[in-house]
Parts: sequence; structure tokens; C-alpha cells
Amino acid sequence: MDNLFDGVKEFNATDYHEHRELFEKIGRGQNPHTLFIGCSDSRIVPNLITKTLPGELFVVRNIANVVPWYRESEEFLATTAAIEYAVKVLNVENIVICGHSNCGGCNALWLEKGEGAEIPHTRKWLELAHRVKAKILADGVTDPAEREWRTEQLNIVEQMNHLVTYPYIKERYRAGKLNILGWYYIIETGEMFNYEKDTGRFVKIE
Repeated sequence: MDNLFDGVKEFNATDYHEHRELFEKIGRGQNPHTLFIGCSDSRIVPNLITKTLPGELFVVRNIANVVPWYRESEEFLATTAAIEYAVKVLNVENIVICGHSNCGGCNALWLEKGEGAEIPHTRKWLELAHRVKAKILADGVTDPAEREWRTEQLNIVEQMNHLVTYPYIKERYRAGKLNILGWYYIIETGEMFNYEKDTGRFVKIE
């Protein structure tokens, strides 16, 4: 616990002072250019891997960087509400779906029946990616390593498709007022790959 308090003290003593003018500028409002939807994985740090400053990214994180299909509901919909706010109130210009290597959430898609009884909410949440699993099974992928990276990458594309079920996103996207990007991050190498819709491939950003 002490390291958390020490970190706050260090931030106040160094980083805050380095960016003091920025913090004063954004202290009463935000104008982010990008909605970043990423995995909750502790190894993924959006501002670090994009070299952005506070105020630039509106960040949503959850298990396996999932976007629920659009639906009107009286339930408490955290991810859906964040997307709605980012697009309709903050008017972001870009939405990035960022998946990554060694994703525990994507791996959990492959739990056998009866496994994962201790994480029922996680299993329910991952039903939003069931079409990814179905496609890989249909393709007959058996190699564990290939199945892992294909699950992670196909899940990014699936969640990009979910985004355009939101009427206000579809409208802006088709009008060229909103960019939707799919990124795949490899933790151990730091490499980032961007999904190219025309080719259906992830191409390294360099």
C-alpha cells in the first residue's frame, strides 16, 4: 500500500509541476479527441503507449475491450453510457478499440463447460464475443498459439462492428465525421498494429 501513497507524493513533487499549466488549463473542462476502449489488463497503459497527455483521451476499460451491442435499457450500462457521453457530449473525433497479446479475457472464451464457476459475471460478459469463438471453431484452428492471437485480433474487429450498431455512431461514421480504429498491441515487444478494413489485416504502425 505504501507504494501507492509514495506514488502520489512523487506525482505532486515532479510530474504535476512539469505540466502545471496544462492541469490549470483543463481543470474546469475537457476536450478529448479520442475515445480509447481498452482492456482492463494492468499491463495496458493508454496514455503511455499513445504518448498522450491528460485531457486527450477519454478512456473506457473493461474485460477484453468489449463493446456491448446497442440497446435501449433501464439497466445500468457503464460501457454504453461512456460511449454515449464521449460521442454525443464530448464529440470525439476518433474511437480506438485496443486489444492486446496474452489477453486473459479472450483466453477465458475457451474455458470448458463447467470451468469458471467462480467468475460467472466474467463469463456472462464474454458472451458479447461469442461470435469470435464460433468463427475460429468454424475455421478449424487447433494450434494454441494461433488460436490465441486470432481470438484477440478477431475480437477487436467484432467490437468495431458492435460500435456501428449505435445509431449516432453509424451516422457520424458514414458521414466521415468519426474514425473507428482497431489496434492490436503486443506487450513484450511494444509493437502496435492497426486494422486495415480493405485488406482485413493488422499492419504494424511504424
